[in-house]
Amino acid sequence: MILPRPVKAVVFDMDGLLVDTESVVFEAMKATARRSSLDMPFEVFMRMVGLPHVQSDQIVREHFGEGFDLELWRQGVREHFYEFAQAGVMLKAGVAELLDELDAREMPRAVATSSNRESVEHSLGQHGLLGRFHAFVTRDVVVNFKPHPEPFLKAAEALGVAPEDCLALEDSHNGVRAAASAGMMTVMVPDLLQPTDEMQSLCVRIAHDLHEVRELLQAQG
Repeated sequence: MILPRPVKAVVFDMDGLLVDTESVVFEAMKATARRSSLDMPFEVFMRMVGLPHVQSDQIVREHFGEGFDLELWRQGVREHFYEFAQAGVMLKAGVAELLDELDAREMPRAVATSSNRESVEHSLGQHGLLGRFHAFVTRDVVVNFKPHPEPFLKAAEALGVAPEDCLALEDSHNGVRAAASAGMMTVMVPDLLQPTDEMQSLCVRIAHDLHEVRELLQAQG
């Protein structure tokens, strides 16, 4: 399949697309819950994937009850996440090869993520990837979070490329919604969330991994 337009820039999500952080977050949540003799089912966690933190907090409150101490929860999850991540957060398949392809094409690229700058530096820094992106749009610098298009629009602006000429790579449903709303050619690379009919309608391609995305770029010459 040939993409509908020539790609002039690529905008990446981070968690679940570049690095396998979603599984680490789940383990951190389970450990934090256990510390209070509570349980964090996988089904509840899955409802939070790709959501802004405000909405995730609401799901946590609904699960544990209105009197639940969210600030203590956030602190515990944060501590456990960095503890577990010290062992290393794995890169997703095809990241290095895709970045090499973009280097060869001298194609600008950005990260548009719902994580904060500290998380970006930790997750990508341990793999030496920070210098391989030209811009970072984190939750610290936006007013509206995914599924609002603002993160992707800011990324396109930072790269100096029109949104419709950008290829957006996402693994979450809200991320796909945000990228498609920004007018970008959107490819979903599923991680924990599987593509739905809605995702099929919003994407130009559902890709198995980033190796497939690289082949997609090569196919357009």
